[in-house]
Amino acid sequence: MKLASIKSGRDGSLVVVSKDLSRCVSAADIAPTLQAALDNWAEVAPQLEMLAATLEPGDAGEAFDEAACASPLPRAFQWADGSAYVNHVELVRKARGAEVPESFWTDPLMYQGGSDSFLGPRDDILAADEAWGIDLEGEVAVVTDDVPMGVSADEAGAYIRLVMLVNDVSLRGLIPGELAKGFGFFQSKPSSAFSPVAVTPDELGEAWRDHKLHLPLLSELNGAPFGKPDAGVDMTFDFGQLIAHAAKSRPLEAGSIIGSGTVSNKLDGGPGKPIAEGGAGYSCIAEIRMIETIESGAPSTSFLRFGDRVRIEMNDADGNSIFGVIDQTVVRYER
Repeated sequence: MKLASIKSGRDGSLVVVSKDLSRCVSAADIAPTLQAALDNWAEVAPQLEMLAATLEPGDAGEAFDEAACASPLPRAFQWADGSAYVNHVELVRKARGAEVPESFWTDPLMYQGGSDSFLGPRDDILAADEAWGIDLEGEVAVVTDDVPMGVSADEAGAYIRLVMLVNDVSLRGLIPGELAKGFGFFQSKPSSAFSPVAVTPDELGEAWRDHKLHLPLLSELNGAPFGKPDAGVDMTFDFGQLIAHAAKSRPLEAGSIIGSGTVSNKLDGGPGKPIAEGGAGYSCIAEIRMIETIESGAPSTSFLRFGDRVRIEMNDADGNSIFGVIDQTVVRYER
């Protein structure tokens, strides 16, 4: 089943979307918003499934417009982003001459992000200054049902209700000063954008196993291929482990979003390479800058500039878009 939120009010209007993303039908008679559906998932999900079945003959519903979508959850009660690809963390630290602590391989990194104002998948990325170091971060995320405190990693996967993609925008120029205070991210993590469509895990077939999504995450920068790392490869912590980490000392409410962190693949045991050089590319600019620093002493790739365009999506084995497209332009913010 595929679900989306058409822009309307603060929380959007829930629609069920056809498998090929061509058509949709309002779910207002079942649940007005996706959060309302998640609040009563056991009762509502079967009704939504029945509605979804009406779309598959091919002529029901109305045209689905990805540009009219908010993020599936335009705002959420919880947005906790992990860093499950320790290859990415390792490169970050290596670029500044630091080793990865052994605990990073056994205990996930996670921060609590702002969840009150997500961007729609076609909304502009707004920033006041290019010197802030504007960066994309292509990720996978899951949406949970109510999760009890102290859930085990093995149990946690059963609480995953939806899967979607993320552009977790980062302001690299602001991160060092914030982390130096020892109190985490805030200003350096502006509003994230999510894919037009969120899908139930069963919709992903064999690509969803071991609580990981085993497909390439495709990103483009100004129309050129930038990354195609496989989200199921080099993922040190699966989503069950990430959810269990988040719920160690408190329960999670229905509609909580847990992110994977930047999808990152190694190549032959070492840092990745650009697509043009036979590698899988990258899901953020910071990573290629790290590799440039390691190899030549300084980065040569710039962060995003005003007017740059970012595109993120994921295709199934037949080349069909699963979640729709995140397609954003970087724009100077003027109040």
